[in-house]
Amino acid sequence: MYGDNKIVQNYGNDNELNDILARKKNELIAKTQQKSNSNIASPIMLTDSNFNQIVEKYPLIVVDFWAPWCGPCRMVSPILEQLASELAGKVVFGKLNVDENPRIASTFGIHSIPTISIFKNGRAIDGFVGAASKSQMQSKIMAHLGGNNSVYG
Repeated sequence: MYGDNKIVQNYGNDNELNDILARKKNELIAKTQQKSNSNIASPIMLTDSNFNQIVEKYPLIVVDFWAPWCGPCRMVSPILEQLASELAGKVVFGKLNVDENPRIASTFGIHSIPTISIFKNGRAIDGFVGAASKSQMQSKIMAHLGGNNSVYG
């Protein structure tokens, strides 16, 4: 019995085993987080307070700057919802109401809506102003995916 206890204690002191356990634990945590994030199939509501955090969190995010009174915004919204569902796990979509969040709208010089901006690694890299067809939007977005088809970089 004493010998068995000593063997178990030696395992507890084994640095290699501890490293393997720590690595496996981190891999499991990463997989769990990836699964929960990859199911973002509808636009995230962005605000002045969460905008920077969300845009920096995802390598590729498409942001719709809109307002409820805007007719063209109402035409674009269902298209963005479709694309969010179809491209879930590849691209994240967000919506920012410019009337309720004037600080961010001002920061990015949004004067006309809808404005669709594409952010990559936290930086605005592309976009367009006004209503566009689903194929036009999809083409513009897909151009920024390149060879990487994952929202996780």
